[in-house]
Amino acid sequence: MKAIILKGFEGTDSLHTVELPVPEIGDNEVLVQVKAISINPVDVKTAIGKGLSGRLKSEDPFILGWDISGIVTQKGSAVTGFEVGDAVFGMVNFPGHGKAYAEYVAAPANHLALKPANISHEEAAAATLAALTALQGLTHKANVQPGQKVLAHAAAGGVGHYVVQIAKHLGAYVIGTSSAANKDFVLSLGADEHIDYKAVRFEDVLHDVDLVFDGIGGDNIDRSLEVTKKGGTVISIPSGLGETVTEKAKAKGINGYFFLVESNGDDMKQLAQWLQQGIIKSHVSQVFPFDQMTAAHQQIVSGRTRGKVVVTV
Repeated sequence: MKAIILKGFEGTDSLHTVELPVPEIGDNEVLVQVKAISINPVDVKTAIGKGLSGRLKSEDPFILGWDISGIVTQKGSAVTGFEVGDAVFGMVNFPGHGKAYAEYVAAPANHLALKPANISHEEAAAATLAALTALQGLTHKANVQPGQKVLAHAAAGGVGHYVVQIAKHLGAYVIGTSSAANKDFVLSLGADEHIDYKAVRFEDVLHDVDLVFDGIGGDNIDRSLEVTKKGGTVISIPSGLGETVTEKAKAKGINGYFFLVESNGDDMKQLAQWLQQGIIKSHVSQVFPFDQMTAAHQQIVSGRTRGKVVVTV
């Protein structure tokens, strides 16, 4: 099979297409013929020696990627709930070695869900790491309730566009920040309010927010604490909350923490149900063929991606 491996940590220069044996599966795994792969900022960060490079650098070969949608071609002896020929999707082995940049992936069955028939493989692959991050942050970590006020930073981005949709479905009042160019898009996702971060300092116009979901990091976290109510929550996904920020949050009676998504088949099944019902939708802004993985990475690096970038296999 074709696979894209990482040799060194020089960004796109480290991505190399090679021929590798099709992986063998364990008793609790299925072999997935990959149709689409979602590309995430963590892929790009790992390729430059950040992200998950520290825990995976000894892997040889190191196959990047975690998000897949495809067809089951083999199933392990202990697998139930999936059959050969099923269309499935999921985030595989995160934060471990997912090996998604390949024509075939050995995936733990409990990291997958059946792909809804009403969405494409591209839309399904998109709704994995980013959508799981939104789901797990909003429900497992923050336990968002109807009527609460949720501030979604980078609301037009990969994680952000799912945060808006899921928070709205959970009954929250949702405020999304983005550039003015993405205002209509963010409102179309269900946001009740939009803030152009280039024109307005959000801390000047907001207060008593129950949950801030931050996909930006840096001083955005400190600023977010200013608008969060006592007992509220600030979740950071791109950069861990420094000790000083944690102390500031604690002093204000705010829950402040870094959050790392984890593979979870039950959560994937919840996402599948919402996708089937049209409650959430994946916005795939660009699709690249497998041999243009470098271009897909460069699009993520631009920082101007609306929704998700997907690669077809």
